[in-house]
Amino acid sequence: MPQMPEKTPGNTEWFVHDRFGMFIHWGLYALPARHEWVKKREMIPDEKYDVYFRHFNPDLYDPTVWAKAAKNAGMKYFVVTTKHHEGFCLWDSDLTDYKATNTPYGKDLLKPMVEAFRAEGLKVGFYHSLIDWHHPEFPVDCMHPMRNDKEFRERTKGRDITKYAEYLHGQTRELLTRFGKIDIMWFDFSYPTQPDGGKGRNDWQSEKLYELVRKLMPDVVLDDRLDLERGYDIKTPEQWQPQEWVKVDGKPVVWEACQTLNGSWGYDRDNLDWKSPALLLWMLVDSVSKGGNLLLNVGPTGRGEFDERALATLQAIGKWTRVNGRSIYGCTASDYTPPPDCRYTQNGNRLYLHVMAWPLRHLHLKGIADRIEYAQFLHDASEIRIFQNTFDHSIEKDNTVVLEIPIQKPNVEIPVIEIFLKDR
Repeated sequence: MPQMPEKTPGNTEWFVHDRFGMFIHWGLYALPARHEWVKKREMIPDEKYDVYFRHFNPDLYDPTVWAKAAKNAGMKYFVVTTKHHEGFCLWDSDLTDYKATNTPYGKDLLKPMVEAFRAEGLKVGFYHSLIDWHHPEFPVDCMHPMRNDKEFRERTKGRDITKYAEYLHGQTRELLTRFGKIDIMWFDFSYPTQPDGGKGRNDWQSEKLYELVRKLMPDVVLDDRLDLERGYDIKTPEQWQPQEWVKVDGKPVVWEACQTLNGSWGYDRDNLDWKSPALLLWMLVDSVSKGGNLLLNVGPTGRGEFDERALATLQAIGKWTRVNGRSIYGCTASDYTPPPDCRYTQNGNRLYLHVMAWPLRHLHLKGIADRIEYAQFLHDASEIRIFQNTFDHSIEKDNTVVLEIPIQKPNVEIPVIEIFLKDR
């Protein structure tokens, strides 16, 4: 087996077993429905953005539906935006009036969500933005919606980031003391090298924030975006797939690819860049084959529902994971090299061959002739016949076996062959 990551401060044992989670980006930006960064992109001032706060009423919100959709898709944990960069909070925070309970909806959105997902057996994760474009003490910097308004910048130049940091720490304390056990704490994000007011560890008082998190929830899985060189548990490549197991200083680490259904995190009505279920499943398999997880995002609508396209995608993914999940959960990378257009995952003596492009009749497996005992399709447990390589004289025969596969690709999005290996 490949070199395993070193133990981290938090408990990642369940995390590297479960492999597949749901990201949820939900806030006031669901109403304009044109990207979660709409306030920054369109440089919308507070007084105009407030129209979304005054009309936010997700009357169709039923978190049990969300939780069942996640579970049926094969997801094992979820991470929800308790507060995104716009500053709006899903829970009834004591530290701000800018929260769900003060909208026309009038109720806490986070608590019933946590309860619903827990009831379905999923682990609970909170995303919390380090940025806050609504807070009166958050300085106007290069990321701020009002960055180009000279008059506004002059008027607010006395803002005190230390007062904002106190607010940030106070809300973190609320999140880690009011909702029971939290399994993941996902902060986002630092930008210390940006010109014109970048933000990093000194601004967030990250060392103190880290200590607070570990004190309140010692085992929580913590992401890597506090601008700290150590202490985090997972690396989080965003909207790209690593080419190999993610490493830091040459050593493999626990990692998770966070990905979208269509390129946007929040509900984006007119965005048509929807990834196919086949591509999303490829991303899941690809991540696990390199020792990583996949956190796949859904952006609910302003009425509080998952878009029908998102639901259809989740259903298609669930159809595959129901019969092929054994090749994902508890699995990691393999030392064996798969044939072209394939990926291996492995769990002990079970090696899983994911066939991304269907070949003609045969798959040549190198390096396992002395270990292979039996092979079958995972989706239906039908036998795959094994032959020694005696008929193809164009390739190396040493320790190679051939799997004989049907001409027709099985009716599953990505066929998986389960290979049982003998003990060494």
